[in-house]
Amino acid sequence: MPIDKFISLRSACVPLPVENVDTDQIIPARFLKATTRDGFGDNLFRDWRYDKQNQPVADFILNDPKYSGRILVGGKNFGSGSSREHAAWAIHDFGFKVVVSSFFADIFKNNALNNGLLPVQVSEKFLAALFSAIGKNPATEVEVDLETQTITLLETGDSESFDINPYKKKCLINGYDDIDYLLSIKDKIEAFETGREN
Repeated sequence: MPIDKFISLRSACVPLPVENVDTDQIIPARFLKATTRDGFGDNLFRDWRYDKQNQPVADFILNDPKYSGRILVGGKNFGSGSSREHAAWAIHDFGFKVVVSSFFADIFKNNALNNGLLPVQVSEKFLAALFSAIGKNPATEVEVDLETQTITLLETGDSESFDINPYKKKCLINGYDDIDYLLSIKDKIEAFETGREN
């Protein structure tokens, strides 16, 4: 599946102020049978979104019509637990393009970047400001600019920089997976190989 290009995004946010959200909560193990990325969004946070009778839990944030947008704002230590790539698939398939937290588990962070989902790590102070602003006004918009590596709370102008691996940044901006990247530098690889042969 091709990776969507990501340069910048301006969107409302869905707040999930829960710390230590692990990958089994993001996508329960019983839904890991499929081998393609499609359809995992249907079961994102399944055990939080639905009760034992398969009815939507009214007070869970993804079931609250007040909140929408393509940015998920999570609590500290988001994506801990097992290394399942399906967690990134589920978040992306649901429609999110960005996940914001004050700390990400390394494996989740890498899986997200490999699947076109941008993890933006911010300070705890900035995260608290985001949760506060969204809580007061669910239509609050945030802008994430990958080229400048900044995230901005538009109603206040508060902004922070975030880090990203330069290679992963280039891949996201161009919509490359690892194979696409290699194809993009095919001429350089061939020239290098030719030079070695001479």
